Amino acid sequence: MLEQLNRAVEHIEGRLDERIEAAGLARIAMTSEYHFRRMFSALAGMPLSEYIRRRRLTLAGAEVLAGERTLLDVAVRYGYASGEAFARAFRAMHGIGPGEARRTGAALRSQPRMSFRLVVEGSSSMRYRIVAKEEFRVVGKKARVPLVHEGVNPAIADFIRGIDQETVRRIAELSDQEPEGIVSVSDNLAEGRAEGTELDYYHAVVTGAAVPGDLDALVVPAGTWAVFENSGPFPQALQFLWRDVFTQWFPSNSYRSRPGPEILRTRLSPDAGEAEAELWIPVERAMS
Repeated sequence: MLEQLNRAVEHIEGRLDERIEAAGLARIAMTSEYHFRRMFSALAGMPLSEYIRRRRLTLAGAEVLAGERTLLDVAVRYGYASGEAFARAFRAMHGIGPGEARRTGAALRSQPRMSFRLVVEGSSSMRYRIVAKEEFRVVGKKARVPLVHEGVNPAIADFIRGIDQETVRRIAELSDQEPEGIVSVSDNLAEGRAEGTELDYYHAVVTGAAVPGDLDALVVPAGTWAVFENSGPFPQALQFLWRDVFTQWFPSNSYRSRPGPEILRTRLSPDAGEAEAELWIPVERAMS
């Protein structure tokens, strides 16, 4: 998978002054566009669109300083419809407008070209299993919350505290299949999963039961899931598990992610300092 990703990066590099389609990059990487975007953002630490934008503005910056083309010519070459749009994007990245940069020979910022390689840290293996599930429902309470990469998510913590215990009890009683009990469900995340972007969060159960009128529900089609298990300090171990699935497991296994909610079943120690977790990720077999 990493070899194909690097081929796609080479394709980007040779066409920064042309239109670049994510679907075409996914074909080069021999995977789906959904999985390609997920893998790229997990490995690069930024969305695909942001990487392409920053690489274009890096090359544009060099051309601005060289002075061989007009500023409008540079803007059009790198996909900007007007000098004003180019100037705004240029200033957002470099901290200075293109005209001033050319006049003063200012130092500009650079986005290096990326290449990917797999680095396996530690000696413990990742425990996983593959599960096929029929259509089911996620039933519970839903909130739109910001994404937090590390530490406790205060918006989620406040949301859960606001659910009365009788409602939690009624939700828990609906659980009738794996993963059992109350789970955390994340859905409708932004493409690049940047810190602060929003997602739908469910404090819910997985069930085939009828949905009470006062609860929120998400219908999940039949499909295959990769189920990962780990334990460690809460919440860091759980957040690292998400990272390791996309930066270590997917590049070395014959599966790719597919659209769908991600489900986390967590069991805390009495002092809430440690946690045992199951993370359910929707997957499908990768193209050979």
